[in-house]
Amino acid sequence: MQGASVSGPSVGFPPELLLAAQGVRVAFFDVDGVLTDGGLYLSAEGESLKRFHILDGLGLKLLQQGGIEPVVITGRDSPALRARLAALGVARVHYGTEDKAPAAERTLAEMGLGWTQAAAIGDDWPDLPVLRRCAFAAAPANAHAEVRAAAAYVTRAAGGHGAAREFCDLLLVAAGRYADLLERYR
Repeated sequence: MQGASVSGPSVGFPPELLLAAQGVRVAFFDVDGVLTDGGLYLSAEGESLKRFHILDGLGLKLLQQGGIEPVVITGRDSPALRARLAALGVARVHYGTEDKAPAAERTLAEMGLGWTQAAAIGDDWPDLPVLRRCAFAAAPANAHAEVRAAAAYVTRAAGGHGAAREFCDLLLVAAGRYADLLERYR
């Protein structure tokens, strides 16, 4: 049996969210609890291992193709994380950064952008200073209650299980780029 013909995108978001996310040119991402499931996997040698979701990876690539720059700001650093972000072509990364707002400020200044052109997704208290400054803030379904309360959008998916992709899809729909990007795969 062949798949059904789809006339348009299958994703949909409320108009007020799309309006709030219009004009976004840069998207800040936390790693643990957003791009990963938040679990810490340690090898016998003490090396930190991470589990990434393939949907999230393509979402980051699609953002870049759609003209929105993904920027990662994370409190941790590991060879696994560096390898994954390099494979995805994420050029702007701040590793080992506990105080995330100054890193975001530097990135915005380097890009000639302001907070009104920024979106962010985070899951815990260290992400709040960036989330509260951005024009559009999101949180995974399993984020801490304070972060969910600060977010304009809480994803249906949990961190490390497609939450970042859902965020990317929303930004691409708001930018009017989602349908064009999808068409390349049809």
